[in-house]
Amino acid sequence: MTTDPAIRITKLSHHYGGRTALNEISFDVAAGEIFILVGPNGGGKTTLFRVLSTLIPPQSGEIQILGCDLIRQQAEIRRSLGVVFQAPSLDRKLTVIENIRYQAILYGLTGNERAKREAELLEQLGLADRAGDLVETLSGGLKRRVELAKGMIPHPRLLLLDEPSTALDPGARSNLWEYLTRLRDETGVTIALTSHLLEEAERADHMAILDTGSIVALDTPDALRATVGGDSITMQSSDPQALASEVRQKFQVEAKVLDKNVRLELADGHAWIAKLVEAFPGRIDTITVGKPTLEDVFIAKTGHRFWQAETTS
Repeated sequence: MTTDPAIRITKLSHHYGGRTALNEISFDVAAGEIFILVGPNGGGKTTLFRVLSTLIPPQSGEIQILGCDLIRQQAEIRRSLGVVFQAPSLDRKLTVIENIRYQAILYGLTGNERAKREAELLEQLGLADRAGDLVETLSGGLKRRVELAKGMIPHPRLLLLDEPSTALDPGARSNLWEYLTRLRDETGVTIALTSHLLEEAERADHMAILDTGSIVALDTPDALRATVGGDSITMQSSDPQALASEVRQKFQVEAKVLDKNVRLELADGHAWIAKLVEAFPGRIDTITVGKPTLEDVFIAKTGHRFWQAETTS
């Protein structure tokens, strides 16, 4: 027995005048998983989020959400959708419970039903002891948890979050992911989120990397790292272009120059350190070796660093 994906996107494209924001992207998000779409700022993440959250219609391609067509069955989709936007939506002068309560009222919850749902969400998100606190007194991490509570009011089958960890410190970001994982495990909700932080993808079940409107990588974080192969070796030199050329000629391996460093992807990286230093005495200022990261995956797929794409988008 097969389970239909929570999201199925087929050849979705979107343009702003002459600029292509999304270029025939296709991927599925399985039901009950945490899926992260990660990419540099300006790469198309926000456009895709706006399409999936039904804020703008798709210009071309097909999208099914929870088995419904995004164009023809928008009302059905919205009834099963929870959305947390990047921009804060909380009233800072109201308490935690008041923000949650007014959201519940907007969804038509009243009386005992509303009170029960409020209590459930306060407990699930660790907010019970802060229910009476004014939002303006909360930390960034706690505010994000209140935003999540509002998004979970309608018992959504799919929760969409746009850059939820923006402006959070590392500790609050880690706590946010703990709550997302708990929501997935306890409620079965499918969670799809965007981020411009590659390291966040390590916590997801599956991920896609979006760069200049195209999907350049799609799989589990572990599987994507495995595609790089071997270890990543980085060398600093006063003349990286010349060093890379000579490494290629002498050892018949691929050597790239990125951010004025020479990078190689080779098995048994530690064994190569001595070979390289001996082959090019005085030419290598520093040399480091490490296991492949998602940054290495991005470099392998695009030929440039992740942060460089952000500055040039």
